[in-house]
Amino acid sequence: MSRTPDEEAMIERFSRQYPLGQAAVMREIERAVCGCDYGGTSWTTRQEAEQIAGWLGLSPGRRLLELGAGSGWPGLYLASLTGCDVALVDVPLSGLRIAAERATADRISGAWWAVAADGAGLPFRGGWFDAVSHSDVLCCLDAKLAVLQDCRRVIREGGQMVFTVISVAPDLATADHRRAVEYGPPFVAAEAEYPVMLQRAGWTITEQIDVTAEYAKSLRSQLGAEEAHAEELSRLMGAAEFSERLTRRRGSARAAHEGLLRRYLFAATTAQMS
Repeated sequence: MSRTPDEEAMIERFSRQYPLGQAAVMREIERAVCGCDYGGTSWTTRQEAEQIAGWLGLSPGRRLLELGAGSGWPGLYLASLTGCDVALVDVPLSGLRIAAERATADRISGAWWAVAADGAGLPFRGGWFDAVSHSDVLCCLDAKLAVLQDCRRVIREGGQMVFTVISVAPDLATADHRRAVEYGPPFVAAEAEYPVMLQRAGWTITEQIDVTAEYAKSLRSQLGAEEAHAEELSRLMGAAEFSERLTRRRGSARAAHEGLLRRYLFAATTAQMS
């Protein structure tokens, strides 16, 4: 599948980020902010991951598709918690290698696979999975509807999908909308609202929860931790990259605090609800 220059640049950024996330200082910050230490790039906390496991009905023998799995958070944690089988799917190989090492080190009891694939062209037969999850992934992808459609194809009838996503608040003034796009994830702007896209892709929404307050709190915590570890992080990333990171983090924190950026958790099923 061909990609735009913006998509290629985003993949390259994530490819560099996953190895950086394994540094001791990065994992210390991640534990403080999200309660985990996988070197993840989403805003899913440990508490949120445990709620997601319950919504998905995971258990030994059930197959979970974790899209945009990166270095394994939260897919490997969900598998460790519930004993389910998990397919970790992403494009950057650097993240998948780290996830595979973590799965081996953690002695995941169920089967697991690390698969390099695009979310809009999944290499699985129809109906193979019992559940799908992805954490703040669609806001980093351009082909949002196509991804939701392919997730629908590979899940069995009655299966469950739970995901979080960051989006631009509706009905913003032009300047505010521009600021939300500037400080949100790479493809935060969407052509349609997520409930509309889910319906078009054949999903039935069972839960839609606004978790913006938690997202804003995590952003503030992350910013504070990065400022407190500025010297170490500047050495790790380089002064210029770290300075740019702080600038973006401050802009994102302000945008979330002002309600320009929002974060939602959706639960959806393939079953038709009466």
